[in-house]
Amino acid sequence: MTDMIERSDTAGDDRVLDHLVVRFAGDSGDGMQLTGDRFTSVSASFGNDLSTFPDFPAEIRAPAGTVNGVSAFQVNIADHEITTPGDEPNVLVAMNPAALKADLHRLQPGGTLIVNEDSFGERDLDKAGYTTDPGPNGEPVNPLEDGSLNGYRLLRVPMTSLTKEVCEPLGVKPRDAERSKNFFALGLVSWMYTRPTQPTEEWIEQKFAKNEQVVAANKAAFHAGFNFGETTEAVGHRYEVRPATLPPGEYTSITGNTALSWGLVAAGQLAKLPITLGSYPITPASDILHELSKHKHFGIRTVQAEDEIAAVGVALGAAFAGHLGITTTSGPGVALKSETISLGVAIELPMLIIDIQRGGPSTGLPTKTEASDLNMALNGRHGESPLPVIASYSPAQCFHAAIEAARIALKYRTPVILLSDGYLANGSEPWKLPDVATLPDISVPFATEMNHEDLEGNPEFWPYLRDENLARPWAIPGTPGLMHRVGGLEKKDGTGNIDYTPENHERMTELREAKVDMVAQDIPPTVVEGDADADVLVLGWGSTWAAIDAAVQRRRRAGVKVAKAHIMHLNPLPPDLEGLLRSYKRVILPELNRGQLAHHLRGKYLVDVTPLSKVQGLPFKSSEIEDAIDDAISSIEAEQNGAAS
Repeated sequence: MTDMIERSDTAGDDRVLDHLVVRFAGDSGDGMQLTGDRFTSVSASFGNDLSTFPDFPAEIRAPAGTVNGVSAFQVNIADHEITTPGDEPNVLVAMNPAALKADLHRLQPGGTLIVNEDSFGERDLDKAGYTTDPGPNGEPVNPLEDGSLNGYRLLRVPMTSLTKEVCEPLGVKPRDAERSKNFFALGLVSWMYTRPTQPTEEWIEQKFAKNEQVVAANKAAFHAGFNFGETTEAVGHRYEVRPATLPPGEYTSITGNTALSWGLVAAGQLAKLPITLGSYPITPASDILHELSKHKHFGIRTVQAEDEIAAVGVALGAAFAGHLGITTTSGPGVALKSETISLGVAIELPMLIIDIQRGGPSTGLPTKTEASDLNMALNGRHGESPLPVIASYSPAQCFHAAIEAARIALKYRTPVILLSDGYLANGSEPWKLPDVATLPDISVPFATEMNHEDLEGNPEFWPYLRDENLARPWAIPGTPGLMHRVGGLEKKDGTGNIDYTPENHERMTELREAKVDMVAQDIPPTVVEGDADADVLVLGWGSTWAAIDAAVQRRRRAGVKVAKAHIMHLNPLPPDLEGLLRSYKRVILPELNRGQLAHHLRGKYLVDVTPLSKVQGLPFKSSEIEDAIDDAISSIEAEQNGAAS
């Protein structure tokens, strides 16, 4: 299920839908990501609100036709504001038996199932594993024939043969023509759900402009699919999802990684600093390197280093030189960077470490989402080396999270870890372009003058003489007279000279911790939404925001009293969080890990927080959180009834 609102002006018209969830699934080489992306873009330009969920394997080319090689793209489009890509697709497009086997369980009962029946030969069925229960002669059972799909509206479409047929007059070889069958599927779904065709035609012409025959083949397949829907009675009625009513402004459809990149660009402008990104390619963070490399005109320098350690060294060196130093990575990369991050803590320079989390440990599930790097972000360094940690919570919000991370790093002169994840990085949603005038000024001054006097009254520079935020001065190398050391040996408070004395080390340790704790003074009060008299609070962080929002909305519409809160700052935590947690009888904390924040909160505040854990490489469904809410309320009622008896 997905988040929905009640119908209004369209009630009673069975050809108008308030929302639609479509999942395109096929082999990794079938172009499902491109097909889903085009359906999304057209829907965005049509004015729908939307949310997407690209779901693809890690292997560049997994064994063709197997379940492990299935690539899918799910998109939820609506005539109202939504936050999730939907729990259950209304429509599943399965390009082969493997896609059907991998994703049929996701389709809602009675949903529309569109299959490319040309790909359901005996060999295809065997590859997909339909041989475990063979027929009387040992042949694989064909799900299109055995009645197992009777609970769905099945449309059997010979996509491959029809695509080859329309491409033949163009002189396209059958093997090449087959590659265009994804556009046939896109054309058919575009007709069924009243999507405009011109944007897709223009996109094909632009995308494949260097090969006229490919342009002709893809357009022919797209038109063939569209006309198939129009002329085939079995396809039935067309349905429409009308544009959503959103606040006026200029919108674009944006992924989390793109929004985060643009947030970094904005942060550089707001800080009046050049940006240097040191990065080593790693899924799912590489898109940030690709995007930032396009923006040299904003003073951005990008370096693809030889490894993760070199990449973070580039970022820290840039910070020393007066740039906004940034490094991007995912879980294994954070582990490799840990020594240099600790050095950044010791020498107190502003630096951003951006971790786009994925399933772990080790290489783990590179293309699947997880939020299991929190413990490493909080504690994954040697010595006592706390640093601020914040987490983005939606694709569009990644823009603002990047600016906030940069603001903290610059103001407090400290490395900051910004957490995102694969679900946010690849997912997309409409984003209203912000008014640049409303963005904060995050610039900080460089030290340019002496700030102390020696015993003889001569002016001198103390690189660790702290301001009211316990931040030390930031002097660009080469500034006359403002010399200071960098290096991992402990510095003396104030002078910055090397100092091994026990008292100084303890003082510096406490000062660095106190400085990070002072970030809490900037954290606004936690926003609580929902019923003021609720006994149950759903607390969230990171990408669980969408599923929590949808779940709480749905339970409240069902008459259940529940509240929710979502935190972005994970270290330090919001100052009002402890009191908030203590004010509810039950606190549920959904996390895409084994309860890392829940355990942290229990240890810090000694409060009972109920973790809701999921580590399947998939985001939460709102229904899973709804079930947890109902369980919590039932347990409270059971306790009350027990106490009464």
